[in-house]
Amino acid sequence: MSTHGTTPLIIDCDPGLDDAIALMVALNSSRFAVLGITAVAGNVPLRLTEYNARRLRTLLGRADVPVYAGCPRPLLQTLVTAEEIHGATGLDGAELPEPDGEAASRHAVSFLVDTLSTAPEPVTLACTAPLTNLAVALIQRPEIAAGIREVVIMGGGINRGNITPVAEFNFYADPHAARVVFESGLPITLVPLDVTHQVLVTEDVIARIRAIGNPVSHAAADLLSYYGSTRRPALAGAPLHDPCVIAYLLQRDLFGGFPADVRIETESALTIGQSVVNRRRLPDDRPAVTVLDMVDPVGVFELILAHLGPAGT
Repeated sequence: MSTHGTTPLIIDCDPGLDDAIALMVALNSSRFAVLGITAVAGNVPLRLTEYNARRLRTLLGRADVPVYAGCPRPLLQTLVTAEEIHGATGLDGAELPEPDGEAASRHAVSFLVDTLSTAPEPVTLACTAPLTNLAVALIQRPEIAAGIREVVIMGGGINRGNITPVAEFNFYADPHAARVVFESGLPITLVPLDVTHQVLVTEDVIARIRAIGNPVSHAAADLLSYYGSTRRPALAGAPLHDPCVIAYLLQRDLFGGFPADVRIETESALTIGQSVVNRRRLPDDRPAVTVLDMVDPVGVFELILAHLGPAGT
């Protein structure tokens, strides 16, 4: 598990261009003991998300980190994906190596249950995808909550959506899973669109990443160039959603937020997947969610740049 003060971490993801940058930073940091990467269907189907996770693991030289394939579809909804943003492969725009190993034979949910049930110290979860894997694990074994230190989730929005006027993609893709997680009583920090839309990738940022001059930074620059080409013209740059989760875990003082009651809409066809954030009245049956709403974007990009250089930052 963890040694020398590192944080035991599981990354639940659906790579995905911005997931790729989050994985690059996390796997290149000496601050984390990454116990595993769990893949789920989301940005692209599961067969691609777990394959992409293994490609990125190979690029980073982290064959020691196992990859587990998880749920291929949402709990109740029809699968929705986002190839229009991430490309047909999920990682369009860059030449990445073929994986140097297969995915682990265990299902991601089984890995979560077993690891969180037996961990000698609580584990942090970084969730940058639809929450299906974690929800199924909690449904199967609610007691695994005792093995979780905190869950940091990229998802939702205080005042906006990105796939509908009110819903963010990860929660819209599996709103019932998100509801299970937010009603579980886990200590949750939410990184919503209101934060990630302040962290915009510009051509200057991409040039600085490319100038680092190693295979990881070149791949990151290529992926971000493609990602930027799919952004809405109204934005000054592409919002860098998922790396904000890892940045928060590495340097919390780059962010600010507030406690709130967060509930996920699952009934209304018009607003399904909306995260309803109530800061006026906190829940009395579970801990309040820490909802981030402020960020130092320059600090986040400096942190990312530092972790795309030599390993062990």
